[in-house]
Amino acid sequence: MLVAVTIRNGGARAVRVADDAADGVLADAPAADTPAESVDAAPVSTEVTDPAQLTALERNHAPRWIFDSAAETYPALLAMGIRVRRCHDLALTERILRGREGCFGEPCRAAAILARAHGEPVPADPAPIDDGGRLRVAAQPGLFDDAVAEVAETDPRLLIAAYRDQTRRVDRSAGGPEAAAAGIDVSAGALRLLIAAESGSALVATEMSRRGLPWDADVHRQILTDALGTRPADGTRPATLARLAEEISAAFGFPVNPDSPVDVREAFHRSGFDIETTRAWVLREIEHPAVAPLLRYKDLARLFTANGWNWLDDWVVGGRLAAQFLPGAVVSGRWATRGGGGLQLPTSIRRAAIAEPGHVLVVADAAQLEPRILAAVSKDPALTALSGDADLYAALAADGFGGDRRHAKLAMLGAMYGQTSGEAARLMATMRVRYPAAVACVESAARRGEAGGVVASVLGRACPPPSETWRRAVGAGGASDERRARRVARDRGRFTRNFVIQASAADWAAAWMTTLRLALLDDVPTAEMVLFQHDELVIHVPEPYAAAVCELAIAAATTARDLVFPGSSVHTPVRPVAVRCYADAK
Repeated sequence: MLVAVTIRNGGARAVRVADDAADGVLADAPAADTPAESVDAAPVSTEVTDPAQLTALERNHAPRWIFDSAAETYPALLAMGIRVRRCHDLALTERILRGREGCFGEPCRAAAILARAHGEPVPADPAPIDDGGRLRVAAQPGLFDDAVAEVAETDPRLLIAAYRDQTRRVDRSAGGPEAAAAGIDVSAGALRLLIAAESGSALVATEMSRRGLPWDADVHRQILTDALGTRPADGTRPATLARLAEEISAAFGFPVNPDSPVDVREAFHRSGFDIETTRAWVLREIEHPAVAPLLRYKDLARLFTANGWNWLDDWVVGGRLAAQFLPGAVVSGRWATRGGGGLQLPTSIRRAAIAEPGHVLVVADAAQLEPRILAAVSKDPALTALSGDADLYAALAADGFGGDRRHAKLAMLGAMYGQTSGEAARLMATMRVRYPAAVACVESAARRGEAGGVVASVLGRACPPPSETWRRAVGAGGASDERRARRVARDRGRFTRNFVIQASAADWAAAWMTTLRLALLDDVPTAEMVLFQHDELVIHVPEPYAAAVCELAIAAATTARDLVFPGSSVHTPVRPVAVRCYADAK
């Protein structure tokens, strides 16, 4: 069953438009050759606005809810106590499909989809609004711009029309000579799986944003006080930073503002050290009495500005970290956050993330994910065999690097990120001999990028094409321009080399979280997925169910592997631990 949902005055209006078949927990699109008339002409059979009826609709039929944007529409259902099992997010799907057409950063809402389908001017997407320092998406009376809002309210089948336009485009986008020539050829089934997993991620992200990671503000304040001193007046430094600033100036023998990279760089120049950057790794190579207090200052200043008292006031509400998670917001498919810095919680403040009484945090980390994804994407037999080891870098070291784990890790990172000089480049020779298919996979992606081509993840998420500025730089003449052209081309090659791995890892993570969410709904509905940070997922769960949730996280990882890399024996191990405090998971 397909159900289109619109929001009016904070309430949900759902219209059942048509029935459709489902063929798996992540199958989210019917066959792309479904005749349009069978849906477009379908009569509206049910229209409901009462929360009890909406709840019954979900409980009795488990429909596929069609959202213009789950981030905007789903919160209204959650506020009514309705948790949706599956949905199709039009905006996220359009971002994927338009990306495969070489178009990024364009409007992706239903109004834009239908305008493109009919060759009409494409309206802009609704813009976020600023709400007291936090970005919130504006609630619209309908799901379209003013010009069609009245029609959208009276005929939500327009959402279904946009959905059908997308499903018809899947086959055209997936296979065929054009996709093969562009380097983004995948099966229609793989692309449907990507769309389903991305839409499932939208449900995860919306629930995660609504719940928030449990956070003890008193513990956080104590962390800040211990590290920085008492809270300073606005515009002044905390006591510890003020003392370190004095030590830095004393070490140089003249006043230096440690908050100014220009000031710091000039101070080192005056002291006989010709540095081009004040990054920590550069400073650590310098023997000067200012280095130690300066490094300490930089660490504490980052804590003060990124996660200090103002951050605590703004983003911790009712004992929860209130960040808005945005799935697929990065071109590689990785998540981002709007406010709160939920993807960048430093170790120093994780002691404040404490489960509520009677609960624990299950922290599930997908260990060393990207090199394992490389094994799965490339189908390298030797690397696949090593992926079963809990510490893949130690296995690499024993297999081809004389037991030196640091060398093995450096070589693997060099392969994935395109390190072409220094020690990593020398170690690449061993990689080519021991794991030829893996190296050939990333080097093929790099060559395609250097030539101006595009690449895609295993499920078909495409990278952006090169810009006109890039094309002009690469096509320029002259000796100096030729050197610059080679450098610009190599930079893009490093991007496409890593995109294949990072985007495929994002595909797997989306399938993992979507699969796990469904399992939790069935077996442990009281569990809350509260944080996703790169390859690590945090679940807040009543303590008696911790072991069951750990098992479900592991099983979902295997299911995701089988869905995204069918037939692969690569291990994607997830190592969940149950802790009271997030910091104890490491």
